Amino acid sequence: MTARRLKKHCRAIVRGVGLPQPFSVARLCRKLSAQRGRPLYLLPFPVLPTAGGPCGLWIATAESDYVFYEENTTKLHQEHIIVHEIAHMLCEHESPGLTEPSSFSAILPDLDPALVQRLLARTSYTNRQEEEAEMVASLILDHATRDAAASDTPDLTRLEQVLGTRPSDP
Repeated sequence: MTARRLKKHCRAIVRGVGLPQPFSVARLCRKLSAQRGRPLYLLPFPVLPTAGGPCGLWIATAESDYVFYEENTTKLHQEHIIVHEIAHMLCEHESPGLTEPSSFSAILPDLDPALVQRLLARTSYTNRQEEEAEMVASLILDHATRDAAASDTPDLTRLEQVLGTRPSDP
């Protein structure tokens, strides 16, 4: 797929979501949870990611979605990781070869492999799924930036709301 077609495809995915106004990752998660009819949990990695290992992870079980993010990084980077994992969810990506227990037991040793239906762990943007997820995440975060710029809320307060460091009105 050409870069132009990829961007057009990803824009359609983002339009289909109906991003919350004003935007925040927390609001996006609540909206997706309601749309999917299942809880969406955001959790820091239970262990430190290894060099070259994933900094984000999406696990879908029969009842819930779990997005893990690197704990030892900036809030802005955490938000980007979370939105990237949500983009995989929105794109309905699969990850061949990562559903074997040995593929994720090192990261989540206490998780029963029978519960996992979908496991996505990424470390680089070298394949189509990664390119698509990164494009969708970038478009969502671009929307958040434009939303913050168009708001009547003072810039610092609005930035804090977008980054989830200050509560926003429901």
